[in-house]
Amino acid sequence: MNLNSAMVDAEQIKQEICDIGDRLYKRGFAAANDGNISYRIGPNEVLCTPTMICKGFMKPSDIATVDLEGNQLAGERKRSSEVLLHLEILKARPDVKSVVHCHPPHATAFAVAREAIPSCVLPEVDVFLGNVPIARYETPGGKEFAETVLPFTAQTNVMILASHGVVSYGESVERAYWLTEILDAYCRILILAKQVGGVEFLSEQQGWELLALKKRFGIDDPRHAASYQGSDLFADDIFREAWAASGVNGGAFGIPAWSRAAAEWTKRSGGPFDEEALVERIAERVAEKLRDKLK
Repeated sequence: MNLNSAMVDAEQIKQEICDIGDRLYKRGFAAANDGNISYRIGPNEVLCTPTMICKGFMKPSDIATVDLEGNQLAGERKRSSEVLLHLEILKARPDVKSVVHCHPPHATAFAVAREAIPSCVLPEVDVFLGNVPIARYETPGGKEFAETVLPFTAQTNVMILASHGVVSYGESVERAYWLTEILDAYCRILILAKQVGGVEFLSEQQGWELLALKKRFGIDDPRHAASYQGSDLFADDIFREAWAASGVNGGAFGIPAWSRAAAEWTKRSGGPFDEEALVERIAERVAEKLRDKLK
């Protein structure tokens, strides 16, 4: 590839970043100056959106260029401080070209509530997203914030950032964006289903069937690993062990009776999981604490 063609490619990617930025803004995924987008154009060169600019009004000339350590190489506007998060993902995943971060309302509601995204509810979501982790909270902009994604980067292409938003990544700007769109649509459906009456989980067998379908489509999933094959329990959330560190809750939608969490509950309590009994027990403890304070 000669220099001129490389420059043309970079200009084309800048336009794609602006187009997706416009889509983010019009979908309400990035209010005002929210969100940022990046794309790896070379071994040590990354295009990124600048700080303090509305993603719906960007021009190709606004896009900055940084190296993988965050040093700005080109661009009239200063790069976003949150590009450090993108760079951690790009360094950890050589196959990834683009990273999109924004605040889609329904998925961000789960981030603010720190509510786990349930699996085995919608077939398309299990196939195209799989389990979605929630990274722990750190003040945005610094190295500590950027590194919150590292425990999950290799196992997924989309995650929720606790009390913040969503980050997704893939082989193009458009495909990275699609994952966020799918996640927000799913979260909206979950919220609506909860208002209608509740969520019905697929069976364990149906979960394994979707995982097999995903493998036939050539879509990676941690549950394709040998350690999950032949398991008696479908891994309904492979990130469950990380929930405590992220302050994640998992009670709004219940859990499938066949899930690993339900089995763990049965083992600890000596009986099957009873959500109503758990709520009653919590209410009793709260009431007891209040009575103690009033004495």
